Amino acid sequence: MASKLKLQEKAARRERRVHKIRKTIQGTSARPRLVVYRSNKGMYAQLVDDAQGFTLAASSTRGLKGKKSDLAKQVGATLAGVALEKGIKSVVFDRNGYLYHGRVKALAEGAREGGLAF
Repeated sequence: MASKLKLQEKAARRERRVHKIRKTIQGTSARPRLVVYRSNKGMYAQLVDDAQGFTLAASSTRGLKGKKSDLAKQVGATLAGVALEKGIKSVVFDRNGYLYHGRVKALAEGAREGGLAF
């Protein structure tokens, strides 16, 4: 029971960070928001246009094998390639309440190496 309560508190703290971050950044069609979601099994990233309210591009580690950090970097590079095909060169990075460390940092580096500026 105590561990369940700890997990709920941890999720609530992350949710507060998400709302705090989301107040300051906005994605537009010219400069969309690069959103990162990290689960225990995979990494997901998408480019969101908040003004229009839809996703422009997405990428994930589903179906890929390897080390988690290497896969995260690959997701960032893949998303950058799709974004450049659509004419998007600059984005706003939304770490979604996670620390800029480990897999989140690897995804950001992969996106930068792929050609995105943020």
